[in-house]
Amino acid sequence: MRISPLIGALIAFGVTFGSGAAAQSSLDPVVTVNDSVITAFELDQRQRMLSVFRTPGDLAKAARAGLIDDRLKKQEMRRAGLRLTDESLDAAMSDFAGRANLTLDQFLTVLGNNGVEKETLRDFVEIGITWRDFIRGRFNNSVTITDVEVNRAISRAGAGGSEIEVLLNEIIIAAPPPRAAQAQATAERISKLTSTAAFEAQARRVSALPSRANGGRLGWLPLSNYPAQLHGLILSLSPGEVTAPLPIPNGVALFQMRAIREVAAPKVIATSIDYATFYLAGGQSEEGLRAARKLEDSVDTCDDLYGEARGQALDVLDRQSRAPAEIPQDVALELARLDANEVSYNLTTANGQTLIFVMLCGRTNAAADGVDPEAVRNQLRSQRLAGYADALLEDLRSAATISPR
Repeated sequence: MRISPLIGALIAFGVTFGSGAAAQSSLDPVVTVNDSVITAFELDQRQRMLSVFRTPGDLAKAARAGLIDDRLKKQEMRRAGLRLTDESLDAAMSDFAGRANLTLDQFLTVLGNNGVEKETLRDFVEIGITWRDFIRGRFNNSVTITDVEVNRAISRAGAGGSEIEVLLNEIIIAAPPPRAAQAQATAERISKLTSTAAFEAQARRVSALPSRANGGRLGWLPLSNYPAQLHGLILSLSPGEVTAPLPIPNGVALFQMRAIREVAAPKVIATSIDYATFYLAGGQSEEGLRAARKLEDSVDTCDDLYGEARGQALDVLDRQSRAPAEIPQDVALELARLDANEVSYNLTTANGQTLIFVMLCGRTNAAADGVDPEAVRNQLRSQRLAGYADALLEDLRSAATISPR
């Protein structure tokens, strides 16, 4: 059986995983994809990395499915003779780290602190970038986007459209490292509830959010306010159903569906969210919350935060405008509830020692009359290519020998 480059590299550099049976078990195959092995170590590494990426849902299942898909992609690209140069791969890894506003070395340090090897990220980025280039090269000539399709898409984005709104209950359970296992167990239990009254009772008891006072009830919010990676998860819920526990830094989030509706509204294309984070000492202590309330009373807009930051450390205030998909999930969940110039201070960092004061400065939407036709054309092309990629991957899965399935 073929050993993956990651495992080969670890063996070559003398990396060990304990002694005796423990060392053997980490290199044992857990899945075989055609003639390629996925080991227990690789599965653990992928799951750790997904946790750092704040991926929602069942991380064990996501890690297994992702590694199987990566093996299939790699085998297909090997048949095509496609390979990424070392220089291109290094640049791609730096770009990937840049999405988190970190240098590659800083990003690798964060991963390393969470037990993730550099080669794990390297394999992940290499397959992602190479597969994208492979799909473009194979199917790009098959994709033609006409002016009629572009105009139709622009028209759908304009007036007369509709929007999905959801009515949710929320719980965030604080999960600092000493209480992480207990919080996860509590979240798993709550995720099985189907009663709104029971969920709201749990929110009053365990939620770390101010909404606990009213059972975690949120008002009607556009689905588009929530992180894009949660849209499918939320839409899959029936009234009363609860999401699986969603890991966020130092916490676990849960949402329960109360109702869903479609409302008449001009469709907009979300392009960026302008927001600020202000870091306060004390975490969720009375001192920290007092400082947050004082700051809230002192500012009306995000611009006012600059005056509050004057004379303090340069990194006390961070304001940025980012595409919705690039915003960390815990921050994105806070922003989902906010209108322009509203604030929250439910998040912490530095093991709970620092309070994160989050302020929404504004959302930038491209309405129909502001849409660049070429941008729409490129978006449609990307969607069409993604469809080809999904179909090819499904064919590869169907033809593959995967053990165990």
